[in-house]
Amino acid sequence: MNFRFAIISDPHIAVSHTIQHHSSRFHLVEVSILALEKVLNHLEQVNLDFLLLPGDLTQDGETDNHNWLVKRLRSLPFPVFVVPGNHDVPLIDPTENKIGLHQFPSYYNHFGYENQQLYYTQEILPGVRIIGLNSNHFDEEGRQLGYLDEQQLTWLEKLLPQVKDQLLLVMIHHNVIEHLPGQNDHILGKRYMLKNASSLLNLLMSADCKLIFTGHLHVQDIAYHQGIYEITTGSLVSYPHPYRIIEVKRPPHGSLTLNVTSHRVKSVPGWENLETMSRQWLGDRSFPFMVKLLTGSPLKISIEEAEKLAPSLRDFWSDIAAGDGIFDFPEFPPDVRRYFQEFSAIKADGTPTLIDNQAILNL
Repeated sequence: MNFRFAIISDPHIAVSHTIQHHSSRFHLVEVSILALEKVLNHLEQVNLDFLLLPGDLTQDGETDNHNWLVKRLRSLPFPVFVVPGNHDVPLIDPTENKIGLHQFPSYYNHFGYENQQLYYTQEILPGVRIIGLNSNHFDEEGRQLGYLDEQQLTWLEKLLPQVKDQLLLVMIHHNVIEHLPGQNDHILGKRYMLKNASSLLNLLMSADCKLIFTGHLHVQDIAYHQGIYEITTGSLVSYPHPYRIIEVKRPPHGSLTLNVTSHRVKSVPGWENLETMSRQWLGDRSFPFMVKLLTGSPLKISIEEAEKLAPSLRDFWSDIAAGDGIFDFPEFPPDVRRYFQEFSAIKADGTPTLIDNQAILNL
């Protein structure tokens, strides 16, 4: 078993007339099409077997943006598989300019979906199966959250025993395994988590599934939990503008390995210093975010102290997004210093574990 695939996450495609200009917007949708074209041009040269896009395909579910992307993906020489992100289906029902949740499969019926069901499975290579899940759910008040409905879980529970002998690639937008310390409980992190992640993990572990591919968080990170790797890929329109190429190999008498290689879009026409500009863009918008992080649980420091410390954290989120970060702020109070050290890519024994961007994973 030898094959190669790529991952592009959260491209947030926005054709020019749909671009919304918000002063607090963290990602650069202005480069969405330029960046995607550059990546696709590269991927067409590397003999891919397929491409995964784990959600937030469009800026905010605009019909014109979905139409542009569908047309572009149909021109590619390799299969593409997608799932919806929260930005792709922000509404249950369609409006004049945006698609509704249940329209998504009809737009992407060449990219995994075979009917109006919001989840799917296909054997994409001999012994290799994709399972595409929908994590977008609306509660009784119409609020959107990351959640797998009971119908989907029941479908998955029936499917998994039938396919457990295959290599399963599960793709879902929301995070299933934590990628940040305390993410599942933190006010700033839990909205990126699947609310009923434990139910999904229990099903996957019972089927010996070892791989989940997610997006949403806009960071490069590989997390591990009880035999399962979750590979989340940063956004193509946010620093460091990453994408991944993964080679899977299983020698005749050996174990399965994944060789993960990450790449970055460092420039596009009109944005020749894209990396520098996008890092600056995040830094310029970091102050309110860092104050909220410092004043919230578990630190709960005063607003006055938080405003003194926040400037030192200007590039903290950029470094988190880049993956493999090592953090230490010796000038901070001891408890605050220890808190930020927990975000470092360091094992319990104190040694670095730099696997977020380049790694060989043994399954």
